[in-house]
Amino acid sequence: MPRSRGGKHELANLHALCAKCNRTKSNKDDTDFRGDLTPSRDPGCVFCAPERVKEAVADNGGVFAIKDKYPVAPGHLLILPRRHAPDFFTMTSQERRDADDLLRYLRNRIVEDDPAVQGFNMGVNCGPAAGQTIAHAHIHLVPRRAGDTPDPRGGVRGVIPEKMGY
Repeated sequence: MPRSRGGKHELANLHALCAKCNRTKSNKDDTDFRGDLTPSRDPGCVFCAPERVKEAVADNGGVFAIKDKYPVAPGHLLILPRRHAPDFFTMTSQERRDADDLLRYLRNRIVEDDPAVQGFNMGVNCGPAAGQTIAHAHIHLVPRRAGDTPDPRGGVRGVIPEKMGY
């Protein structure tokens, strides 16, 4: 199976190419063609640290949710892939599906636990110019309550305050 390393594709095991070789080696080769099944981690990434998974309030497949360390509203959560992915666009399609399912689950749980929640903001910052401060994909789920801000009109457009009112 091809693996990408430094932009080049390599074959993990050349025996996989030849049926005659596979028959000849019989059961003498214990090569595992499934590859490394553990998620990749970046040792310098705060979201890759093993203690982050221990802080999980919920998980689903390749993603988990933790409380935001600097919440903008009570109940503010972050949904993170277990695997190190620098931003949303580098998440796999499966990770994005897992995140979508987890977001829906968390939304329902938050609304059940706090009837004052009447809306949500969801956001993803990709790159420093967009405000991303930790280079590990994370989706913000922010519960909103009536009156928690004087004029919520414009929602996520508030990243550029003069663009909120339209």
